[in-house]
Amino acid sequence: MLVSVALVAAVTGAIELLKPHVPVLSLAVLYLFAVLPVAVLWGLAYAIPVSVVSMLTFNFFFLPPLYTLTLADSRNWFALVVFVVTSVVVSELAARSRRQARESALLAEIATSLLRRGEVSGELERIADEAAHALQVERVRIELDGEGTPAGKTGQRFPLSVEGRRVGTIYLDRPRQRSAAARRRLLPALASLLGVAIDRERLAREALEAETLRRSDAMKTAVLRAVSHDLRTPLMAILTSAGALVRDDLELGGEDRSELAATILGEAGRLDRLVANLLDLSRLQAGAARPEPGVWTVDDLVVQALDEVGEAGQRVEVALPEESPTVRADADQIERVLVNLIENALKYSPAEEPVYVQVTAASADVLIRVVDHGPGIARADRERIFEPFQRSNESGVRGAGLGLAIARGFAVANRGRVWAESRVGQGSTFVLALPLVESG
Repeated sequence: MLVSVALVAAVTGAIELLKPHVPVLSLAVLYLFAVLPVAVLWGLAYAIPVSVVSMLTFNFFFLPPLYTLTLADSRNWFALVVFVVTSVVVSELAARSRRQARESALLAEIATSLLRRGEVSGELERIADEAAHALQVERVRIELDGEGTPAGKTGQRFPLSVEGRRVGTIYLDRPRQRSAAARRRLLPALASLLGVAIDRERLAREALEAETLRRSDAMKTAVLRAVSHDLRTPLMAILTSAGALVRDDLELGGEDRSELAATILGEAGRLDRLVANLLDLSRLQAGAARPEPGVWTVDDLVVQALDEVGEAGQRVEVALPEESPTVRADADQIERVLVNLIENALKYSPAEEPVYVQVTAASADVLIRVVDHGPGIARADRERIFEPFQRSNESGVRGAGLGLAIARGFAVANRGRVWAESRVGQGSTFVLALPLVESG
């Protein structure tokens, strides 16, 4: 209100200064500079009184007889009508502009929130609150199509449809008749945004399901490949050897029988390791491989792993520190990690080359390095080879590709890490890091 009085006073002062130079009747239009800002900022409720006050002020100070409020002159009535009509028109235009700006801001905010957060159902309550403000109703509730109508749903219902497709329903508590135009503008745009967001969420869900199916199919294919070769090959050897032993028409010497029996035992052991690997992998992926930690020296863990490797372990050269570091871990699981790393190094190294196991203690970790003289690993494969059923592309060595995946899984279960350091053509080093236990 004070701003309105100040504007009228300012325009009156300007007219007083200009009247010696300009016809007074021409200066009446200056009061529009008081009416227009009020109409734009505060609407008709203030603009019409300012229009009346402006006309009366002009009449009182500048139209004869001066300092009276007589309206005998028709020109004064015309000035009043001009001010009032201008106030109404400008106020309505300003109000419409504000409404449209508010609606545009609302739609932009809704679009941003739906794109940023993604889940439509989780944003409905906040969208409804903002829509209530834009539509000037007490309360708004939005129900997506297909969710059902909750009990106790009240308010006037308006469908939210886009291109003949119904995406939901909006409920307005006591909507005003004069807000019908706002509803006609806002609701179709709101329906379009919700429709796009619902479609986007559906497509994202379908894409995730498709990716899950793709990964599942890839895993099944990898398992089938492993089964087709790594199971069938030893089975065929066992069946062939056993068949030869039981044939009556085949004369075998003692050495031949021993060799066939050794083949059966060796291939059966190979099958047993493969089945054990598959079971261990399933336990790790299911989170069921919980360690039972104890305090162990690294020397003991390395020696136990070499015993498990068997005769092939004679190619392994071990370098241990003078004072063996201590770790807290599940001995069986860490032994399995070391066995898998050592067997992997033996498999990829030439038969005449040794494999090195080096143990060093860092500030917080014990590092066990297994070094081979194999073909090396390309940089792009250093992480991939730790995934199930994956092998380095640099070697033609066959296998199920489970050993490194199981090694990393058991290491992580014991708060450790496993990684590869390698260059193509220069061999590989696999590092097992375990938290160091301070001796005390």
